[in-house]
Formats: sequence, structure tokens, C-alpha cells
Amino acid sequence: MRILVTSALPYANGDIHLGHLAGAYLPADVYVRYQRLKRRDVIYICGTDEHGVPVTISAEKQGKAPREIVDRYYKSISKSFSDFGMTFDNFSRTSLPVHHRLAQDFFSRIYEKGFIYPKEIEQFYCDECKRFLPDRYIVGKCPKCGNDGARGDQCEACGHWLEPFELIDPRCGICGKTPRKTRTKHWYFKLSEFQDKLNAWISSRKDWKETVLSFVHGWLREGLQDRPITRDLAWGVPVPLDEARGKVLYVWFDAPIGYISSTIEWSQKQGKPDRWKDYWLDKNTRLVHFIGKDNIVFHALIWPAMLMAYGDYVLPADIPANQFLNLEGGKFSTSKDYAIWLPDYLKDFKADSLRYALTRNAPEARDTDFTWRDFQVWHNNELADILGNFVNRTITFVKKYYGSAVPEASSFSERDNRILDMLKNAPATVGSRIEKFEFKNGLQEVMKIAQEGNRYFDYEEPWSTRKKDPAACAKTINVCMRIVTALSALVDPFLPFTAKRMKEMIQITPEGWDDIAQAKYAGEVGETSILFNKIGDDVIRMQVDRLKKEMIDLDYFSRVSLKSAKILAAERVEGSKSLIKCQVEVGDQKKQIVAGIGKDYKPEDLLGKTIVIVDNLQPAKIRGVLSEGMLLAAVDDKGVVVVTTDKMVSSGIQIR
Repeated sequence: MRILVTSALPYANGDIHLGHLAGAYLPADVYVRYQRLKRRDVIYICGTDEHGVPVTISAEKQGKAPREIVDRYYKSISKSFSDFGMTFDNFSRTSLPVHHRLAQDFFSRIYEKGFIYPKEIEQFYCDECKRFLPDRYIVGKCPKCGNDGARGDQCEACGHWLEPFELIDPRCGICGKTPRKTRTKHWYFKLSEFQDKLNAWISSRKDWKETVLSFVHGWLREGLQDRPITRDLAWGVPVPLDEARGKVLYVWFDAPIGYISSTIEWSQKQGKPDRWKDYWLDKNTRLVHFIGKDNIVFHALIWPAMLMAYGDYVLPADIPANQFLNLEGGKFSTSKDYAIWLPDYLKDFKADSLRYALTRNAPEARDTDFTWRDFQVWHNNELADILGNFVNRTITFVKKYYGSAVPEASSFSERDNRILDMLKNAPATVGSRIEKFEFKNGLQEVMKIAQEGNRYFDYEEPWSTRKKDPAACAKTINVCMRIVTALSALVDPFLPFTAKRMKEMIQITPEGWDDIAQAKYAGEVGETSILFNKIGDDVIRMQVDRLKKEMIDLDYFSRVSLKSAKILAAERVEGSKSLIKCQVEVGDQKKQIVAGIGKDYKPEDLLGKTIVIVDNLQPAKIRGVLSEGMLLAAVDDKGVVVVTTDKMVSSGIQIR
């Protein structure tokens, strides 16, 4: 049997944060590392999702081409994953030619088989930007919770899925203008025709997670609807139809095909261009998709329907979707920069400490919460005081009292044999948990062995028997070294960097997972070092404070459009002593801005000044007067000082 493992393709418009890791990536890596130790034929496939609206929005906000954005984040994400210990066999990109060709082939074949059809629909069009607006380009008030920042696809405040026309007071997310409804043609995938097939297939998935099955059955009960498969965008996989020029494939259709194109790329790198077929076209392949719960509907219903429509390919054997990881009681939010980003974490801490914390607290059946205080406690009290302490005290004892040579044991007591039986059963005990995607429980089984090792060491008191009963002391240390050796392999799927250091210290490596019970120890131990240094309160306090202070990255800052503007006219707002209404020139545009600077400036003092404004601020009424932007000013106890340019520049110049 071959095993093909994938993780959801991350968008190449930002870095990876802890919520992503807990959902789709770390569990998959643990699973794959275990399967490799079992000497099974397994490959781990992933890559960046480089199309879709999130990428184009980031590009437009930063004034860059989409290619620049995806190139930047492909490198950043790849490096972060590598530093975190991810072991992809191939980490590809959906912007590669191999992916474009395959995605277009998928569209063409499904279209030829009659499962894709054209349909005229109404869509928002922005006259200012001169283009149709995809759902994420539209913002407005959520009809469910009233949040005035909901997107055309979802409200982040309440989590409700939306359609653009549901929004109250919709506006263009780029220029802020009100769009109009216009008719356009798009192509739709006949998802509804696969209702019965999907029902029958899902009903046969008896061993899937209950959380996944209940979610999928809910969608099936509501009835599946046909879905648009194309978009009016310039960036993406071009639709391979003459009558669809200028349109690209919708990212939900394009992205999962990336699993196959990444496998094809891997096959080509192997010098065996057809080897990918052994995994995707062989019905004996076990295809496992690791995702977060927000991706269940796409991987458990829409993607299988696409594979059924195309034909030939294997269907997912399991989709062990995790629930959400929250952060200090709140939801991860990339738009608000409320997150712990993997590159930032790796600057301050070791990868294995996070791998441990996220696995120990994995949201396997329900949402869980990551807190820095928990992280500190688990690192100090469990990794350092239990695992690290046992390994260090055992190897240090060997080096100090046996000249680094591991002593032999002539006989074992009943207590010793219980320990040895525990080690003999450990591969099956831990392995069964991993096979069932119960990684949290699997890690607990490993830590039980380390705990038992410490209890055994304390009970046997080798520091006392060393002189009183040398044979008993030698036997104790012999058993302890067997425990250390077993742990060096058992922790490998979870803590690979720690496992590597342990194996270097004991100078032996069990050859495979099933060899753990038989593995003994090397004749001598090598150099020892502290596996886990304690993390202090001051370090954690700094991390907590960083979350409280809203930090923004370059991508977030780039969403604010700052431009130079020339004041053409100014007058006080009637009935107000502090508000001044300014008519400003911003390039070839004229705008009105209301600012509370009337106590420090007379209207006539402002005429002709070149100021700096926020050009893409949502228009609002102040005291009944429309304000279409915001000027920048410094404010202290002495008053307000309007920010101006120190040299003459044209209006409408982008400020970076």
C-alpha cells in the first residue's frame, strides 16, 4: 500500500501562524515521520496556493505585481517550514507551468463531459476601478451581526458566510466607491449532479472523525448547489475557452489540483516522470488530506466531486480535519495581525517546544486555546523537568561514574522487567494512536515513559547503590539507557530536533519504528548537553505584551494608501469651532476632507499647503458633512500640527 499525504496549500500572501500549524501541517508531519519509521511507502506533498483574491488584494495594496508577492512569501513560507522541521517530499507552487497545464486539463475534460456550463449572473462592477469585483473586493455591513467591515464572502466578526449582494451599503474595497450590479457570464460546476454519489461515498466513510462526518452530512442534507468555477481576474490560471478570455479559474477549483501537480513535479525531480501515477491512479493508494475545519466542505465534497467528474484518480481515504486553535482567548486574525507568526516565534524559541505545545494541545475534536503561560509551563515542567531531566541525569551518570561506557546487567528484577515490557509494547501503543490521528494521546504515551524513567531512577537510587551494591547500580543504569534509547526514537515524529540530539548523545539509532523495543544502547555515550533550558517569566511577559500591543507588518501597513494632496479651499464647518472642511486635489481627483484642526489653524492659513492624507479611508459623515479621507497631524499638549511636505511635490504622489 502506498500512502499519499497532503496538507492544505497555504496562501502565498502572508506568513504561517500557529493556527495554521495546529490545523493542517504539524499533524501531517507527525504522521508522515511515523510512517517513514515504519518503512512504508509514503510521500508528503504540499505547496503554496498562489492565485486568488487574497494575493491580488495584497499586491494592489502594496503597489506590486502579484508575482512579487507570491515569490516573496513562497521563500518565506518554505524557510519557516524547513526551520520548523517539516519534511515535505515536494513543496510546489500553483503558479508553475506544470500546474497551469494540469488545471486547464481538469477544466477541459470536465467541461467536455458536460459537468461545466455557462451562466449569466449579476455581479458588482466598480466604475471607478473599471472592473468586476470578486467577493473579497467588496466590503459592507454584515446583515447578521451589523459589523461594518464584512467582506462579500464572509464576516470575520461573526463567521457567517455571505454573498456580496447580502451586504448592507456595499462598497469597493479598493477605492471605497459604491459599485453597481452588472450582468456578466461565468462558468459553473454541476456539483448538484454529484449529490447521490457523494452521499453514498460519504456513507461508506465509517472511520472518519465524527466532527468531519457531521459537518459533511449537514451540507448534504441542505442539498448541494452548483458553484461558479471562473472569475474576472487578471491573475490566475486562464480559462481554456475562447469565449472566456480574460477570466481565470476560481481558486477553489484550481488549488486542490495543486496536490497532483506538486506530485508530478516531485516525480519529474526524481527522474521518473510517470511515477506520480503510482500514487494518484492506483486504487490501493491511501490518500490522506490534513486540513483545518474551514476546509472540510472543499476537501470532503467539492474536491471528490471534481475527481469523480474527471475520472481515473483515487478519492480521499481520510480527511482528519482539526478544529480551530484560538490565541489567548481570541481568534487568530491575519487582518488585525492578532497572531503568533512562525518566523517571529523561531527567532526566540526552539521549534520542538512549539511542536510539543501544539501537539499536546491539539484541537483534534474541539477548539482549543494557545496561551503563552501554558507554553511556558509545558516547556519547563514537562519537556525540561521530565524528558530533559531524565535523559540528562542518565547520560551524565554514565559519563561520570562509568567513563562513558554503558554498564552491562547480569539479571533483572520484576520491576526491571515491567519497564522492559513497557518499552517492548511502546511502538504498538504509540503507533496505534498515531494511526488513528490521535497525536495528542500518542505524545502522552511517550511522556509516560519518560515519567516512568524518572520514577524508576529515583526508586532505584543509583547514587546510593553505586558503592553499596555496584551490580544493582549497573543494572539500573543499563535499564535507564534502554529507556533513553527507546525515547530517542519514540519522540522522533513529535520532536525531531530533540530526537537527533538524543541519538548523537547515545551514539545509536534504532533502524525503524518496530526496532525500538529491540534496540539496546551503544557501548559508549557521547557528549551530553541540556535538551531544554527553562524559559523565564520575563521572556513570556514580553510575548504577552507584544500581543496586547497591536503590531502590524509591511503587508498590513501597505493597505493604507498615503498620498500627497494640495489644499484648494478651506472653511469652517457651520456650528463647529474645531472642524474645518477642506477641498483638496489628489492627482486628477478632487476630494473633501473634514479635520478637527480649527482651534490651531485658520482656514486661510491652509490654502496652498501640500499635506499628507489617507486616501483610501472609508468615506464618513462628520457633523453631517461628508469626509472622503483623513489628513495626518501630530498632536501633543501644545496643540495640532498638520503634516506637510518639506519640499514642493505634485498632488496624488504615493507615500511609502
